[in-house]
Amino acid sequence: MKARHKRLAIILGALASLGVATGLILNALNSNIALFVTPTEVAEGKAPQGAAFRVGGLVKPGSLKRDGLTARFVVTDTAKDIPVAYTGILPDLFREGKGVVAQGKLTPSGEFTATEVLAKHDENYMPPEAKHAVEQAHKAGVTLKQ
Repeated sequence: MKARHKRLAIILGALASLGVATGLILNALNSNIALFVTPTEVAEGKAPQGAAFRVGGLVKPGSLKRDGLTARFVVTDTAKDIPVAYTGILPDLFREGKGVVAQGKLTPSGEFTATEVLAKHDENYMPPEAKHAVEQAHKAGVTLKQ
C-alpha cells in the first residue's frame, strides 16, 4: 500500500468513527429530552402522544387525594386542568396551590401518569413556563381560587 492510500484509509476511518460517535451522542440526547407543556396545551392536543413530557402549573386546591403511595391531584394553569396520578413519595415542599412540575406520559383516558414530581423550592419560586402560563391566564381574566 502506498503512503497516500494509508493516509486516506486513516482519514476515512477517523471520519467514520466520528460519524458513529456523533450519531450515538445525538440519539442519547434525543431520548432524554422531555418537553414542557402547559395544561392548556395538553387540552388543545399539543402534547406529545406516547412520549414522556413535563407538565407544570399549580396544584389545584382541594384536588389532592391519596391512596397508599398513589397520589392523585390536578395541575392547573388557571385556564385548564389536567388530572395527574403519581405513585411514590411526593416532595416535602409539595402543597396544594403551589407550583409543581410533573414528568411522565398522558394516558388514552386523558390522565397524566407522572414518573417524577418536582415542587417549588421557596415561597416565590415557580417554573418559568408555569409562571408564564399563569400570567397569560390572568390576562385572560381567569383566577385560581384558594
